[in-house]
Amino acid sequence: MAHKKAGGSTRLGRDSQPQYLGVKVGDGQTVKQGSMLVRQRGTKIHPGTNVKRTGDDSLLSLIAGIVKFQTKKRKRFDGSLKTAKYVNVVPAEKK
Repeated sequence: MAHKKAGGSTRLGRDSQPQYLGVKVGDGQTVKQGSMLVRQRGTKIHPGTNVKRTGDDSLLSLIAGIVKFQTKKRKRFDGSLKTAKYVNVVPAEKK
């Protein structure tokens, strides 16, 4: 009788790698220049002072310092106000 040997299962094309999105640094923590602060899709958190938005909407620090998160009322194009989150990097005081 003709039999076919049992074929093994494969993961090709079905299991994608995780993106590891989210806030990487907490409020009040110190960071180095170029440190990744937030990995995100879209601007859920906006860049503040000394913070740059990259091509994939991630936020990184432009200077070494202390991270500060804040919420502000931002005026939209139709004149209404929207609460928006911002992240800033304040230069660390030298001792």
